[in-house]
Amino acid sequence: MPARRALTAAALAALLPAGAAEAAPVLHPLFSDHAVLQRERPIAIWGRADPGERLTLTFGPSRAAAVAGKDGAWRAELPALPAGGPYRLEVTGAGGASAVAEDVLVGDVWLCSGQSNMELPVSRALNADTEIGSATDGRIRLLTVPKKTSAGAQAGFAGPVSWSPASPQSVRGFSAACYFMVRDLRRSEKVPMGAINASWGGTKIRPWIDEASLRPMAGADLDLLALFRSDPLAANRTFGDVWQAWWRSRAGDSPWQDSSRLPWKPVPKIAFWETWGVPEMAAFDGTVWMRRIVRLTAEEAAQGATLSLGVIDELDETFVNGVPVGNSFGWDVNRDYRIPPALLHAGDNVILVNVFDSYGNGGFQGPAELVKLTLGGGAVKPLAVGWDYAVAPAVGEPPRAPWDNNAGLSLIHNGMIAPLGGFGLKGVAWYQGESDAGDTAAYRRKLEALIGGWRRQFGDPQLPFLAVSLANYGSPPTGPQPSGWAEIREAQREATLASGRAAVVVAMDLGDRLDIHPANKQEVGRRLALAARALAYGANLPPSGPEIAAARRGPARIVLSFRGVQGRLRAWSGARPLGFELCADTQASCRYAEAIVEGSTIVLADDGRPATRVRYAWADAPVVNLYDEAPLPVGPFEVPIGR
Repeated sequence: MPARRALTAAALAALLPAGAAEAAPVLHPLFSDHAVLQRERPIAIWGRADPGERLTLTFGPSRAAAVAGKDGAWRAELPALPAGGPYRLEVTGAGGASAVAEDVLVGDVWLCSGQSNMELPVSRALNADTEIGSATDGRIRLLTVPKKTSAGAQAGFAGPVSWSPASPQSVRGFSAACYFMVRDLRRSEKVPMGAINASWGGTKIRPWIDEASLRPMAGADLDLLALFRSDPLAANRTFGDVWQAWWRSRAGDSPWQDSSRLPWKPVPKIAFWETWGVPEMAAFDGTVWMRRIVRLTAEEAAQGATLSLGVIDELDETFVNGVPVGNSFGWDVNRDYRIPPALLHAGDNVILVNVFDSYGNGGFQGPAELVKLTLGGGAVKPLAVGWDYAVAPAVGEPPRAPWDNNAGLSLIHNGMIAPLGGFGLKGVAWYQGESDAGDTAAYRRKLEALIGGWRRQFGDPQLPFLAVSLANYGSPPTGPQPSGWAEIREAQREATLASGRAAVVVAMDLGDRLDIHPANKQEVGRRLALAARALAYGANLPPSGPEIAAARRGPARIVLSFRGVQGRLRAWSGARPLGFELCADTQASCRYAEAIVEGSTIVLADDGRPATRVRYAWADAPVVNLYDEAPLPVGPFEVPIGR
């Protein structure tokens, strides 16, 4: 019998090239040293091995068998276990070679996801030094998913991942809201806690939704994304038709067909246009056309080429000889576009780049040597010198392609959530929505799709889902006004109500009107833990604090009833609660309403003017003072007035 070898999954993965036949079985990186596996449900384990290899798994008192498929993938299921450990997880092949994960616990695992307020680390939270220094509970385990987008669902992560016991070193850079939540749950539930942080600042919701769940809302765009996976150039040409129609509708011309009429000026250097020394560009945000003419011989044109533009801040639509060849968004994304021979010809070839920049630096980032044309035969034509530019009219933000970096359809799900497979979870905490506040119409539907899709992926149709309602940010209102942030909060409330076993966690009183990333993540974590105890652990508590139940008209008044009130409602720092509005059908009809507290209800004075709905805390940064005795704030809402 061959000598027995035992290596960790991470060590084996490092030794083996992607896609190669493994000499020894490999555990998926989720099943590595210090992992936490979900208690009280069957435990799925998976990885890779030689095709057809028979494998034996052992984990604590459990044992299972598996056979690797033709593609080398294998999966096994171990019986459910109560909280406990540490255990040794080992998978052994027919020849005796094995992969091992040591110090594995069984407990509860929470997935935390969203944008920058979920990503914000403990090092930027309140009282950071003390929080970091006191992080010594080794039965809390942390894992961060590397940022990755992909046009198709991935089985593996973008880079190495590992579980780390909570310590000053591991907690410092970990999600503050997520860590404080699981720390509170660890104290109350007395079981090991695993926290997976998969978050990305500045992202909208649509790239986090899986394709199947997104299809009813974006079928045609998903078909275009599928085309991009197989033929990027064809997809760019198809999307180019959309982009060109948008441009013509705004600007009335077609520069990609004839750029000679634009007021061209020489580009001083390949660098952000704010650094050119040109007064009109020193603080310019908007759209600029860039043009470079490159002369090719017939032999060179026949080779095809790759056009490299380096990083462009922030969005480009690129044409070669009038044909769209690439569209990218991002402040750190190199533009490399393949140009087939059919798009090139002997003589002058026109490269035209439409650059849109919404704020900060704009245009080519440089360095200059990155801007080049690499011919199919390997010869390089530098393109750093000889560009012209023309400032375009103000046409607004261009459309974004379905494969658009971290805003494209399902791209983050494919690269960061899909690799989690069916890993066992206790629940999900979601903190996102700021980036969607300018386009709120379909947010409720998107959030419902995300909840449903993630529940299907993780094999639990009732998986608890906690959504943090956006914190207050910006100038306090002086009168009723439209609010994208309020619309997102309302969509979150409605989506969680419709999804069942889901709740919003109110944070509109925890923000900072001058900082979109408020530091008080301890209270966010505490409220997440309260909601988790209600939804996931059976605590007889309301998950969200006081929630609106109904608004009904009575004689000369409108009565608001609430569910989830602990004790009675109270107005802090005043005789009356603030932030209530009566509205008819239009925004202009909204006006502040006088309110009084009566136990667990609120009574609004009927001012005799038309009113069909009641709004509360309807602003980006509402000033509110209504709490119950828990104390938890009454959440924001908009509801119709019934009878």
